[in-house]
Amino acid sequence: MNLSMKWLSDYVDIDVKPRDYAHALTMSGSKVEGYEIEGEEITNVVVGKVLEITPHPDADKLVVCKIDVAKDEPLQIVTGAKNVVVGALVPVALDGSTLPHGVKIKKGKLRGVVSEGMLCSVAELNVTVHDFPYAIEDGIFLIEEDCKPGDDIHDAIGINDTCVEFEITSNRPDCLSVIGLARETAATYGVPLKLNAPVVKGSGDDIKNYISVEVKNAELCPRYIAKAVKNVKIEPSPRWMRERLRASGVRPINNLVDITNYVMLEYGQPLHAFDASFIDGKKIIVRNAMKDEKMQTLDGIDRVLNENMLVIADENKPLAVAGVMGGENSSIIDTTKTVIFESANFLGSSVRITSKNLALRTDSSGRFEKGLDPHNTLPAIMRACELVEMLGAGEVVDGIIDVDNSPKEPVKIKLECDWINNFLGIDLAHDEMIAMLHKLGFEVKNEMIIVPSFRTDVFHKADVAEEVARIYGYDKIPTTAVRGVARGKLTEEQKFERKIHKALQASGCYEVSTYSFISPKYYDKINLPADSSLRNCVTITNPLGEDTSVMRTTTLPSMLEVLSRNYNNRNAQFYGYEIGSEYIPTKDGELPNENPQVTIGMYGNCDFYQLKGIVETMLERLAVKDWDIHPIKDDPSFHPGRTALITKGDVVIGILGEVHPQVLVNYNIGTKAYLAKFDVNAMFSLANTETQYKPLPKYPASTRDLSLICDDELPIVEIEKAIKGAVGNTLEAVKLFDVYKGAQIAENKKSVSYSIIMRSPTQTLTDTEADAAIKRVLKALDKINVTLRA
Repeated sequence: MNLSMKWLSDYVDIDVKPRDYAHALTMSGSKVEGYEIEGEEITNVVVGKVLEITPHPDADKLVVCKIDVAKDEPLQIVTGAKNVVVGALVPVALDGSTLPHGVKIKKGKLRGVVSEGMLCSVAELNVTVHDFPYAIEDGIFLIEEDCKPGDDIHDAIGINDTCVEFEITSNRPDCLSVIGLARETAATYGVPLKLNAPVVKGSGDDIKNYISVEVKNAELCPRYIAKAVKNVKIEPSPRWMRERLRASGVRPINNLVDITNYVMLEYGQPLHAFDASFIDGKKIIVRNAMKDEKMQTLDGIDRVLNENMLVIADENKPLAVAGVMGGENSSIIDTTKTVIFESANFLGSSVRITSKNLALRTDSSGRFEKGLDPHNTLPAIMRACELVEMLGAGEVVDGIIDVDNSPKEPVKIKLECDWINNFLGIDLAHDEMIAMLHKLGFEVKNEMIIVPSFRTDVFHKADVAEEVARIYGYDKIPTTAVRGVARGKLTEEQKFERKIHKALQASGCYEVSTYSFISPKYYDKINLPADSSLRNCVTITNPLGEDTSVMRTTTLPSMLEVLSRNYNNRNAQFYGYEIGSEYIPTKDGELPNENPQVTIGMYGNCDFYQLKGIVETMLERLAVKDWDIHPIKDDPSFHPGRTALITKGDVVIGILGEVHPQVLVNYNIGTKAYLAKFDVNAMFSLANTETQYKPLPKYPASTRDLSLICDDELPIVEIEKAIKGAVGNTLEAVKLFDVYKGAQIAENKKSVSYSIIMRSPTQTLTDTEADAAIKRVLKALDKINVTLRA
């Protein structure tokens, strides 16, 4: 809903900035999406008067104009427009001015003649010939408004309104109107709402001489009102009406059509106007359409109707689809002399279904489908007749036809101040609460709240509490814990998962998210054997396609797809991770086991040891300690000589390594890539979540360096375990600082060098104690065939 602030000023007196207004209405429950100041892009454009027109000396299609803009000297402006005449008032963009869409005007020369500005058309001012019917599309805008040279163009032609855009929720159709938003504004700012009942003088005669109405389906049409206007004069609407329609996003057409649109925007009640000469039998019949009945709507399309659709018809044909759109066969034309105004109330759900089935959505249907107030139909049609008389568009015939089957009794709710205060956690006095309700149009009599008919969303005391809360101020309501409900907090598993996220993100990995559904062909791409148990997966009953037909039993294909996509998009490197589930089938008819896995994938400027370092950092942050690493060669998805398994005792924690070359080919990855996959549940079960405080050491450390010779196949972790076991409690750290293979080292052997740091928490270690520990280390290493390097 777009609200003109000029229009709003008819109903409330406020003087606030648009930004402040938007904030205040949003805080009181009417959400503002934004606002736009009309003509804001236009600067330094004024009204000018053409004093003289002479031919351009060097261009047949150009003329040189002298323009009075109320300055010391007239301006000289060159133009190619053919409709400029002496004495005309025109918009003049001066030197340094700006126009819509970022157009800037500067003084210059056209074919050698100085031009000190530009004369503007309607399009260049971001208005149309619908806004100014006397203007022309392809020429200079010759202004016929009451203005003079030098006047700012914003005021001269009325492009100085501010339009506020509201997001109206479906339960508040009353706010789809200027009056509804004015009521909210008045309540928000605590100012009076100025509402005046429409006054219609009439011209004699009797409406019964022009039309009669029969409603055959009162359930779908609770109320139908008709008024007649004779001696109609079709002409453009006055400027003030065109301005308000334009600011509200509605194109002006002619006075009769504009009146119906104006009232719809002002009152929120859609109206329709029929040419009385096209109504056969002078009778309107509100009925259900017949099967396959056809009619052409105002948009020129032939529509096929069904029995569930409500139509407005005469004795022979349908004239309109009720609440949606009128028919071409009864539309207002230039020769129309008598008009029948319709103001009706239709069942919202019926209009919604009809609109959807016809694929025809209009401003009218958008309002009706939300459920309008049947009591608003009479004021709306009287307002339309008042405007007819005000604009001199015709003579309003006396009398009114009102077929009213709508509910008469208003909704009543007992006022329970104590309950509302307790419910909201506030302490409002009885009189203060009643005053707030009065602001919103509610009445309170004998401790009973009488809900106004336009508030179809209020029928319970909780709804009343909501009204009190938003006028009182949501920001003033104290924050309190919900009684009787435990406060939410993260489970230990959730905390553990967050630690994984933080560890991997700190290592430079981006989180990715992939689908749990994959294609069975993915198992071939990762070299999975035909008899692998991982090929036994849950099949989707109604898949979107073959590519998403089974639930994955391993997350490796999903991560490889991400690596492939990034590589083929020419991303030089990629480090990513995902915490996602694998789905392992159980018995028939039972849900699969969902095993969460951490999958890491990377390529570009990395190697096996960098991946291993990221894994070690993750395990360290998760407090998973004393794990073992074993080289493996039998996993078909990984390189047989560059893959390792991480275990602790009999528990397999995860696997990491370089992707198998054939798998890289299958995924069209032209560089080395690395994968790791770790079981989240296994890591959680092995994590030591207890954290102990260790003070800074008081005594110095003793350090010994050892260079050792061992078999090339012996894992470094085995050496470190032996060292740790031999040194005992005084060991502070074991650091590997060199690995060497070369001519001085026997074949199938390697040299590894460690720095062993020892420290006692109770005393300074003596050399004797440190040397004794090293002797124990050498003895333990000898058992795994590791010796000192000579």
